[in-house]
Amino acid sequence: MWRIRLLAVAVGLGGTVALLVKQGGRPAAGLLMGATLSIANLEGLSMLAHAIGGTEKPGAVAALLIALRYVLIGCALYVIVRILGFTPMAVLAGLLAAFGAVLLEIFYELIFQRGNF
Repeated sequence: MWRIRLLAVAVGLGGTVALLVKQGGRPAAGLLMGATLSIANLEGLSMLAHAIGGTEKPGAVAALLIALRYVLIGCALYVIVRILGFTPMAVLAGLLAAFGAVLLEIFYELIFQRGNF
């Protein structure tokens, strides 16, 4: 899981730098905000998995955040796109940072962990 977190940060920052060079600061900031939400959602899903698996029990605040994470993400997206005026496509691309990290992790496992069954 630590590698997926690291890859999600790398994908978010790499996409932000690429978009900064190609389109400027405003779309890059939108992508960075989307990537931040994506990584926060990944952490929420990790807490949920630990809570279901019984490895560690979340506190009351963590349980509330797990339950309301999509409402909170929706509110954050509304603020980012409607109120702050960032490009929806850049924010959407940032939201895919965790997905890209999972794909990179799958490729890593397929290439470098072959034969370790």
